[in-house]
This record gives sequence, structure tokens and C-alpha cells, in this order.
Amino acid sequence: MASLSNRKLLLIVTGGIAAYKTPELVRRLRDHGTEVRVVMTKGAKAFITPLTLQAVSGHPVHDDLLDPAAEAAMGHIELARWADLIVVVPASASAIARLAHGFADDLFSTLCLATDAPIAVVPAMNRLMWSAPATQRNVELLRADGKLIWGPAEGSQACGEVGAGRMLEPSQILEQIQTFFGNTTSLHSEPAATSGALHGCQLLITAGPTREAIDPVRYLSNHSSGKMGFALAAAAHAAGAQVTLVAGPCSLATPNGVTRVDVTSATDMQRAVAEHIGHADIFIGCAAVADFRPVQVAGQKMKKSQGEDHMVIELVKNPDILAWVAAQTPAPFSVGFAAETHDVANYAKEKLQRKGIQLIIANDVSDPAIGFNSDDNTVTAYWADGEQSFATASKERLAEQLIDLISQRYEQSI
Repeated sequence: MASLSNRKLLLIVTGGIAAYKTPELVRRLRDHGTEVRVVMTKGAKAFITPLTLQAVSGHPVHDDLLDPAAEAAMGHIELARWADLIVVVPASASAIARLAHGFADDLFSTLCLATDAPIAVVPAMNRLMWSAPATQRNVELLRADGKLIWGPAEGSQACGEVGAGRMLEPSQILEQIQTFFGNTTSLHSEPAATSGALHGCQLLITAGPTREAIDPVRYLSNHSSGKMGFALAAAAHAAGAQVTLVAGPCSLATPNGVTRVDVTSATDMQRAVAEHIGHADIFIGCAAVADFRPVQVAGQKMKKSQGEDHMVIELVKNPDILAWVAAQTPAPFSVGFAAETHDVANYAKEKLQRKGIQLIIANDVSDPAIGFNSDDNTVTAYWADGEQSFATASKERLAEQLIDLISQRYEQSI
């Protein structure tokens, strides 16, 4: 991750219950050496006091476009020019709409129009507000204008509902900021070992689990968090690739610069892969795709009957996406993953040969320290005439090492 030391970050807090998490984000940023200044909207002050954010940031909070004292020192134009990055967090539906349509009647909206600094938006709102067509149109306008959209996550919400719209946690936002500055640094500094290694390459990657419906409320799935695949997508983008990420159901934020396609089932994932594979130079099958799905999906919730102690659900095999990709003509350089619980090396080598791929990356998911949902991993990569083991490291660091290996193997295959 990039160093945040001496970075200048302007945090804009808008009205939403998730505003109570912003002091933790400011504290984490300052622990990393970042200078943070805070702007609050009128709505934000209904949820958290300016004094709190002043205490954790070490600077007075700005909240008035026409504050004479602010204009005498650092007015809105100077504040807009000061920042290396502006982060709107939490970004309410109203804030997103105002930003999308170019309002300039308060300090928040004027700053965002008067700056040439990158702007990241961290949505937080009720699930129905997030999914509303108007909100989605506004988000697409922001993306088209070059704004970064970080989140939202899925989960329980303050209103008591569950779904997409929950703000990313401060630790996740910090990771997004570090990734952003890492990518920015790579554009303006001497290349690192992996920087530019995939320049000009089109890379398609799958990540996360799939969900196979049983009925409208139940499904078959697995414990994959998607962390490894998302880390690989971020590392590939940092190495110069144009990355498309086909993601199963997970709450991770989309890596900066990566095109994301959300899917649910294995058949959904295969359709998305088929749509994009024609342009791919490299394919990485990192998703934990369910091997089987129910033959029939009940239209209504399946109810247990009195005295019924057993239920039989007939399953049918799902498409083998990785093998299908490797069988295309021409086929991209194909990389697979083998998540095993025992006899890892033998299973991985057999899978490498059976699927006709160029590289396979194996790990032991029976170890909770490096298995599903963990932040660290330990893997061994195998190819036809060689192998390489990687020591335990964070999935972000490991992703950089694996992308370096993949780029080397890919270049040798051309």
C-alpha cells in the first residue's frame, strides 16, 4: 500500500447517520501521517459535532461558504486547491444528486466545482434509496465525470433493513485511499518491479462466491470473501492492465480504475465471462464457483411438513468456466486457483493438466489463518515445468507478487 505521509486530504461530511464513523477515519489517516481538513454540511452537524472532528483532525472545521474569517485566511478556492484528494463521506443521496448536477450554493458543492483534485464519493443510505433509478442515474453521471465511487457495502442498516447502501467501514475507506495514492504514485514516479508489467494488456478476472438458488430465500454457496480476487484486480490495474472484474455476491469496494460486473450464480458468471472473454489477453479464475446447482428452483419458500425429517434436493453440475475459457480458440493465457483442504500439491497439479490452463495457484483453506475471509494468504503457483512458493503475506502484497509472476509467464508464452 502507498504511504500517506504528508498527503493532504479534504474530508467532506454530509448528512447521514454514518457520519459518526468519520472521526475514526480521520484518526486512522492522521496515524498514517496524512494532513486532514474537514468540511461539514448543515445536515452533517445534526449527527456529529464540528468540535469532535476539529479535535481529531487538529484543524478548525469549515462549514460556511460565506464565512468572513475563512475568506480572510483560506477561502473556498484556496481550500479546493489545497487538497491532493477530496473524499465525500458519508455521501447521502442528496449529496450525490447535488454533486452530479453541479450545484454551487453551499461550501460542499462549491468546493467540488472549484477543484481540480480527484473526488471520491463514499455512498451511505437506505437500500431503496440506493437502488432508486434516480440515484443510480446520478451515480453514473458522477462516474462519467471521473468521480471515484467507493462502495456501498451490503449489510444491516440503521433503519433496520438489510441490503446494499451501507457505508464502507473506516478501515476499508483507508485501504481505498492507499490504493488510490499507490496508483497515482505509479503514474508519476519511477516504475516499481511490477509497475507497467501488464501495460496494454486486457485482463479478465472472476472473484468471490456464487449463489445457487434453492427457493426465493435460500441458496447454496461457500465462504469465499472475494478478497484475493479483488486484490489481484487492483494489482493488475497498478501494473498497467485494463481490468474487468466479474464479481460474485460480496461487499468489497471496487478497486480504483477497475470495471466491475456483478453476478450471482455460476451461469450468470459464465455469461458475463463469455461477453468479455473475446478481448482478454489474460484470464484469472479466482472465483469460488459452486460445482453444483439445484435442478429445480422452487417458486415459493419451501415449507417443512409435519413429520418430515428429510428433504432431498437434486443437483446438476454447473459449467466449468475455467476449462471453457481455456478451450476457446484463440484462448487467453489462463490462470486458475485451487482452494484445497488436503493433498494440495497433487490436486493442484492434476487440475492444471485437466483444465488445460497455463498456471494454477493453490492454497490450503483448512487453515483459518489463510483460508476464506482471512486477510492473509500463503500459496504455491504451479505451471507445466515449474513451481514457486510464496510466504504468508497480506492478500494485497501477495497479489502484487502473483501479478509479477503472471506477467512473466505471460510474456514467455507469447
